[in-house]
Amino acid sequence: MAAYHAGIVTRASDGAPLIVAIANQKGGVGKSTTSINLAAGLALQGERVLMIDLDPQGNASSGVGIDRGSIELSVYDVLLKSADIQDAIEPTSIRDLFVVPATIDLAGAEIELVSVFSREQRLRTALESVSKEFDFVIIDCPPSLGLLTVNAMAAADELLIPIQCEYYALEGLSQLLANVEMVRSNLNRDLELGGVVLTMYDGRTNLAKDVKDQVKEFFGDKAYRTVIPRSVRLSEAPSYGEPIETFDPMSRGGIAYRQLTREFRSRHGRED
Repeated sequence: MAAYHAGIVTRASDGAPLIVAIANQKGGVGKSTTSINLAAGLALQGERVLMIDLDPQGNASSGVGIDRGSIELSVYDVLLKSADIQDAIEPTSIRDLFVVPATIDLAGAEIELVSVFSREQRLRTALESVSKEFDFVIIDCPPSLGLLTVNAMAAADELLIPIQCEYYALEGLSQLLANVEMVRSNLNRDLELGGVVLTMYDGRTNLAKDVKDQVKEFFGDKAYRTVIPRSVRLSEAPSYGEPIETFDPMSRGGIAYRQLTREFRSRHGRED
């Protein structure tokens, strides 16, 4: 793959939120962990944030304490039943962090969306009604390049890609970037690659260092300086329904995601 270079995305000047889709078709790379902790970090740093859980596993929902068995409306109802997204928004224990949760109903949405009118634009249309209420919208995508991820990219201003520090880390990214170009050409000409974040980094291994070098060579200034380390506390936090910033803010994972949030805000002109 040729090296990727593009400009930095800035928040819309019309007061609309910056919409960020967090995607990678590979599973287990830290998409939900990054969605949860970036969204929570932004809220704790003074932003008003809406997180959209588009993964049928619902990890982003449960990871901020949402009981998925007790919710009345989910993102499935928004996409397939034309429910008002306002009615599906759930508060969290963190001030200014809100979630549109996912339930197991979403598992069949890829098939159901095939026959729906304007199927790729359902999320974008739904978000129009809350466009003035939030500073950022963070979308946690499923580990696929199907219609749910296409909906996220059609709605988003930028794409953020978590990349695990492992063998074949860049495998499949050509297809993901090709999908970005497809969405730009046909659905959302404003979509940009916002950046890539290295996750599960272990600086003691040559492999992790090699992957870091590859990513920086390929993506240039799109690669975030902050890397997310392997961390037991990061793995434990979701089982308590908390982001790392409230579960254990001084852990290595807590410090890293706080730094990532600051770097993210700085890139988008939101310095303290």
